[in-house]
Amino acid sequence: MGPSSNKNRLYLRTALTFAVTLGLSAIFLARFGAAGYIAMGALSTLTAFLAWKTGKKAASAKADDVKTSNPNVAGTKRASERIGGGQPRPREKKSYGEKVDAILEEGNRALGEMGKLYSTIKDPDIRSKINEIMLITDKIMQDAIEDPSDVPQIRKFFRYYLPTTIKLLHAYDRMSSQGIEGENIDKSISSINEMLDVAIEAYKKRLDSLFENQALDIETDIDVMNQMLEREGLTGSNFAVQQAGASTAQQKG
Repeated sequence: MGPSSNKNRLYLRTALTFAVTLGLSAIFLARFGAAGYIAMGALSTLTAFLAWKTGKKAASAKADDVKTSNPNVAGTKRASERIGGGQPRPREKKSYGEKVDAILEEGNRALGEMGKLYSTIKDPDIRSKINEIMLITDKIMQDAIEDPSDVPQIRKFFRYYLPTTIKLLHAYDRMSSQGIEGENIDKSISSINEMLDVAIEAYKKRLDSLFENQALDIETDIDVMNQMLEREGLTGSNFAVQQAGASTAQQKG
């Protein structure tokens, strides 16, 4: 039953409550003249209002029960609550093999830590850098799934570089929340900020290096295809000569 049908039933119930209350009160209050009619109207209106509120509350509770019982709706709501800004969505739980699963577990743990830091750190510049690191991390995790041979390179990234970055972010969060300025605090905050820029560039290079083997395979495929096309006379000068010969033969024929 749709929302409009429920609303029509609520209107009908309210109107019936008003009419019944008005009729019953008329039996006892009509004899009191104008004061009785005023009392009849007030009593009927109050009863109808209470019926409306009660029916609306019951309909809302029923709708909430339907949403809760529907796993698709409930799951969508829980997923939306976990996503903030441009941060990557949680990866579906699935096994890709022991080595890849271990990498994904470390990556998800790191994303969770950075997500908490993103929500507690107020500086928009640092938040932007955290978000970028998270997106790069997510792409590296995806590469581990698509090319498990990259796992040894990715393992070093997840077991040293990324944890060190998170450690520095925790230090930044702790110092920036002190609310005071000091030589040591200011120097440390500035150093961490600069280090994040260096880390982001390094992580981008790491991600690019993971595609080195794929780039070599692509170049090899292109070279082989060019050689085959040229051998068949389908490209370059050979293709032009072949077309000219075919045209001459056609004219003679």
